[in-house]
Amino acid sequence: MIAPSGDRITDVAGIEVGHHHRIDPDAVLADPDAGREGSGWATGVTVIRISRPNAVCAVDVRGGGPGTRETDLLDPVNSVQTANAIVLAGGSAYGLAAADGVMSGLESAGVGLRMDDLGHVVPIVPGAVIFDLPVGSWENRPDAAFGRAALSSATVDLEVGSVGAGAGARAGALKGGVGTASILIENGPAAGVTVGALMVVNPVGSVIDKATGLPWAATDTDLQRLGLRRPSERDVADHADLVAKQTVLNTTIGVVATDAVLDPASTRRVAMVGHDGIARSIVPAHSPLDGDTVFAVSTGAVLPDQPDVPVGMNPGVALLAEVCRAAADVVARAIVGAVLAATPVAGLPTFRDVLPSACRATD
Repeated sequence: MIAPSGDRITDVAGIEVGHHHRIDPDAVLADPDAGREGSGWATGVTVIRISRPNAVCAVDVRGGGPGTRETDLLDPVNSVQTANAIVLAGGSAYGLAAADGVMSGLESAGVGLRMDDLGHVVPIVPGAVIFDLPVGSWENRPDAAFGRAALSSATVDLEVGSVGAGAGARAGALKGGVGTASILIENGPAAGVTVGALMVVNPVGSVIDKATGLPWAATDTDLQRLGLRRPSERDVADHADLVAKQTVLNTTIGVVATDAVLDPASTRRVAMVGHDGIARSIVPAHSPLDGDTVFAVSTGAVLPDQPDVPVGMNPGVALLAEVCRAAADVVARAIVGAVLAATPVAGLPTFRDVLPSACRATD
């Protein structure tokens, strides 16, 4: 399923997304209680390529069990303020190897921090991983070749659902995956600014409220936008029963991007507020078993006129406040979208499988 233009992270100019995954149709989910090993392939990599040379990148980690690469580098107090690509991968800590392939691909293209006059570069490639090892065989996980292939496929037209790093993702009791969303801010101090998010959804918690069978706190307006309706009591009960038997997998990771001009500290604030979107859409969020990580990117292309602020304050604070508001919204929508777009993998049930009465006939 291709995400529509106008509601995807690639609406921010200078951002492209590539996926590479391997999904066997006969992949099996491990069941430790039954002493059953998983088998087959069900994992992948998603690469967010950043082509703007002066882009600023930051990160905020809130989960208790993160698997990350180069996140210390992105602290605003440190020297490097940019990234050439961000890697999101399955495979737990093993999946961090995918970034090596992205680095080699960028190096071959001459992309990275230029270190001398001979053309030598060091690509900056931070990343984060989800724990999906029980989906398929434990030994089948992304490597450098996966990363390089995902980089090579990067484009503005991105797929969502059970693709890339979301191939083996699980959202509570349901199949998880990759989701995206964006907002064009039309008025105020951020007029003309675009904010987008891409999320890989694999949390311990649930994106669907077991009491209603719908996304948490969904309003009638939300349901109309999502193409959903209130499900039958039978479907709600079936979902609640599934939740009670779920197997713990963990971690929601992603990227928020904006074309607003932001400094490193402000970009870090956007990453921080992105976690509000996680907390709105996943219950519980940021558990000791999750590795929740949000990267933020400012491509620095748009700077609307700003109101005066007291001397000594961030002169772009009004712009930042609006970008942060939008960031929480797009993260939450991307997370819900990932679950709704997911397709079956390794026998993991999807939202449409378990709650078919919530899906409108025209959807």
